[in-house]
Amino acid sequence: MIMMISAVGFETLHQTASMSSRELAEMAGTSHAEVKRLIKSLETTGRVSQPMAVAEYQRDGQRYQEYQLNQRDSLTVIARLSPAFTPMVLDHWQERELMHDLPDFTNPAVAARAWAVEYERRQAAERQVAAIGSKADFFDRYVTVNGAMGFRQVCKLLQAKETDFRHLLLERHIMYRLAGVLTPYQQHLDAGRFEVHTGTSQRSHTFSQARFTAKGVKWIAELWATHAAAQKKNAAA
Repeated sequence: MIMMISAVGFETLHQTASMSSRELAEMAGTSHAEVKRLIKSLETTGRVSQPMAVAEYQRDGQRYQEYQLNQRDSLTVIARLSPAFTPMVLDHWQERELMHDLPDFTNPAVAARAWAVEYERRQAAERQVAAIGSKADFFDRYVTVNGAMGFRQVCKLLQAKETDFRHLLLERHIMYRLAGVLTPYQQHLDAGRFEVHTGTSQRSHTFSQARFTAKGVKWIAELWATHAAAQKKNAAA
């Protein structure tokens, strides 16, 4: 496989370069409308790194809109849309890099460094795509969850140890202990991630129980996937 060499000013390039939703649709062989719906869904659920920039284009005398994505977000979209086309997206990004000035390859030291840097960047990008795809698969398992679920039910669903999951909830200030009971912070209640059930026991003791809503389960599933991946990486280091 021929390794393409990145241009000088790589970091600056990645701050300004973009890939359109139309390009992604063409590469994946799907409709632009479908790609735009997916991007909007990812933006709504906070799975893209920045708000989508909207651009206009003309076709057959009509004006239409498309989204402009940075490299990370374009890889996120293709990983959800059709992972098989990820190498094509990476190659397109490298073609954009080659539009800028190249290093002085007449200098062997400069050329060697350029090859090494590009190889490392390519590997890093492929690892990022693998992680994105893994988290997407993890998240998609819970998109059909309906109804509220208790702490232990969610642990079982996520295959998480109760002690580890409880620690995450407390450490991330998602829940706190109130009279020994895990209670969600108000901002998470307001966001619709929890609902609190209250009642009275047979001994006339009032109790409350926080339960994850369907929206909360999907949200915490993604957070747990990220946390679990980080723990696995640290353990392997």
